[in-house]
Amino acid sequence: MAMYAANNIARGVLKYAHTGGVRLGGLICNSRNTDREIELIETLAKRLNTQMIHFVPRDNIVQHAELRRMTVNEYAPESNQANEYRTLATKIINNKNLAIPTPIEMEELEELLIEFGILESEENAAMLVGKPAK
Repeated sequence: MAMYAANNIARGVLKYAHTGGVRLGGLICNSRNTDREIELIETLAKRLNTQMIHFVPRDNIVQHAELRRMTVNEYAPESNQANEYRTLATKIINNKNLAIPTPIEMEELEELLIEFGILESEENAAMLVGKPAK
């Protein structure tokens, strides 16, 4: 899951922040079309002492471009998705909000995922075993 990776990257940045001057510019959310995903990433970003730089919406044009072995900007340069990528690039280039992150413990990350309905609590998961989906 990308949130675990983001937290691990934050750990790596923190490790070298004081000796190498490394900083974290923020998080980028690639939409999965799940409930409350923007709120979830913004909450994680705050806990990591960073920001969400950009929310990239999901668009099937990405798969169309991939099937043709092209980038979205090559395949459909005037599309909304291509514009999103250009906006993201501009935000990255102009980002001055570089921070030393505060990674969170695995338990806190899992509690966050449970709070936002991404991960089932152990109690709920145990009750769901053997039950058909609704």
